[in-house]
Amino acid sequence: MENQTIVEKLDQKIDQILQKCENLGNENEVLRNEVVRLKAEKELKDAEIEKLMDENSMKDLEIEEIVNKIESMLG
Repeated sequence: MENQTIVEKLDQKIDQILQKCENLGNENEVLRNEVVRLKAEKELKDAEIEKLMDENSMKDLEIEEIVNKIESMLG
């Protein structure tokens, strides 16, 4: 293969570049899919956090009402 012509060498290099582009395109697609999945997971977690914060606020109100009742009973 030492007697490869310049055209043959160029053809090999082009094939290598095309393969690299294809690999990078595939990797890019995998990463895009992962980003979409992670965004969806984040939205679910954000919704759960918001729900828990609302529940926590309601519990705080219940505790406050109980404390007020106790205070009113004690005078």
